[in-house]
Amino acid sequence: MDRRKFLTYMGSGTAAIVAASSGLGVLASKADAATANHLMDGQPNGKGKALTAPFKAIGRTWENELVLPNGYHYNIIASYGDVINSKGEKFGDAADLTVYFPIDSLEGGNNSEEGLIWVNHEFPEPDNYMKILGINPSSYNKANLAQYPEFLKMQKEAVGGSVIHVKKEKGKWTLVQDDNYNRRVDGTTSIQLTGAAAGSSAVKGAKVVEGSLGNCSGGRTLWNTALSCEENTEYGDDYGWPNFTDEHYGWVMEVDPFNAKAPVRKHTALGRFAHENTAMGQTKDGRVVVYMGDDARDQSFYKFISKKKFNPNNREANFDILESGTLYVADLNKQTWIALDYSTNTKLQNYVKDGKKFFTSQADVLTHAREAALAVGATKLDRPEDVEIHPHDGSVFLSLTNNSSHGNFHGQIYRFVPANSDHGSDTFTFEVFVAGGQQSGITCPDNLHFDSKGNLWVVEDYAATEDNQYAAYKNCGVFMVPTDGKNYGEPFQFASGPKGCEVTGPWLTPDERTLFLDVQHPETWNPYPGQSFGRSCLVAVQGGPLK
Repeated sequence: MDRRKFLTYMGSGTAAIVAASSGLGVLASKADAATANHLMDGQPNGKGKALTAPFKAIGRTWENELVLPNGYHYNIIASYGDVINSKGEKFGDAADLTVYFPIDSLEGGNNSEEGLIWVNHEFPEPDNYMKILGINPSSYNKANLAQYPEFLKMQKEAVGGSVIHVKKEKGKWTLVQDDNYNRRVDGTTSIQLTGAAAGSSAVKGAKVVEGSLGNCSGGRTLWNTALSCEENTEYGDDYGWPNFTDEHYGWVMEVDPFNAKAPVRKHTALGRFAHENTAMGQTKDGRVVVYMGDDARDQSFYKFISKKKFNPNNREANFDILESGTLYVADLNKQTWIALDYSTNTKLQNYVKDGKKFFTSQADVLTHAREAALAVGATKLDRPEDVEIHPHDGSVFLSLTNNSSHGNFHGQIYRFVPANSDHGSDTFTFEVFVAGGQQSGITCPDNLHFDSKGNLWVVEDYAATEDNQYAAYKNCGVFMVPTDGKNYGEPFQFASGPKGCEVTGPWLTPDERTLFLDVQHPETWNPYPGQSFGRSCLVAVQGGPLK
């Protein structure tokens, strides 16, 4: 959705002039188009029509507030612990991905003042829950977590994701108490596995697993479901969760926000690793492509191509489209995609570790996708996180957040161009679009999102102190980066988050008058009732006075 258009609607003065001169009404239909189903008709190179910021960029700040340009404001829609339905289910913690579905999406509508939102809840905050429950930290360690059932329950209820019904009334976005839609997927939900690994020895024979966790970013499918990505998932080791099976986590999960009775599924065909997000497109022959990054140092860039073709006329016909297909991993040296297919790839068949063959089936390859990438010689990258597809030329942008293990503290954003203008191609070219650091003014790029003009919106992920390498950057920010014209590749700061937080999950309504953001793990901002620590939350950003 068009963040640029969102800003021109929201602002005044300069924004209004830009809107009047940019023909935004003509672009409205582009903003409504299905994500990444585009023809690639050229490569932005800075010589096209200028894409300028319709706001006065703010500066870096330590202010403990969600700081926006003049003329913009926000309101909090839902915070950790807020009750979302009559069952008493609560909005989870560590809000991350936000995906907005117009309430009339299934009828082809684009209602921009009422809809459903899927929000990820990335991780629990055990130290905060100890304060809420009155647990003395000196008497607790994760090895005896099972002795604190209420504490474990809080952690499991904090993760996964929420479906919430939201509505704009009198200029303010609010949470609608609605039992038809509002619900939680958390660490206790029964979730089906699909694909080659389901029921295999690689996942300990499981066809159904307990819960989803580590939910970082994700995406929206062409058939109006949410994809939620499990990233850092070793909760047995990290949090002491008992009876934990690692192989049941680290997948891409699909949720239908419109149907609470539809099964929640994890698609093993998309591989298991530290999934950051998904970006969905199509091949020239109509199959679905899903690009994915593995958010860890020295890990790889992946794409999945479905076996089936997308059916734009029958939503239900697409419900199994992510269950079968081919997973690929990128070799940047040869500029090729390598198929991680056990039946055809001899490197996988012959890969030996600790004196014996490591893979015996496609289920093994999918479950241990990182090892498979290593076996075939995939390129190791600097924390490949969010990936998005340009709305006009179809090129693919990948954020590489950083890799301090070899001195890359500020990261960069790569841009990939598929050969023959086809996401199904086996080859590509690539370049650095933005290099993090003082020259660009941006550091540690994380979530990405495009507006219909082609501006790239970027949020950051780092922890600054007044004397570390990020001191000059202060609090994490949100930036708009033009991908064409004279300001090509130049970031303009739109927001600065409160102290200690990441600002995550940017998403626009179809009319782009509202930008949804998540404020994740603030230190003291938006405090929990009766406590001094901050709460993660979902906010709506708009321009002009509330009406």
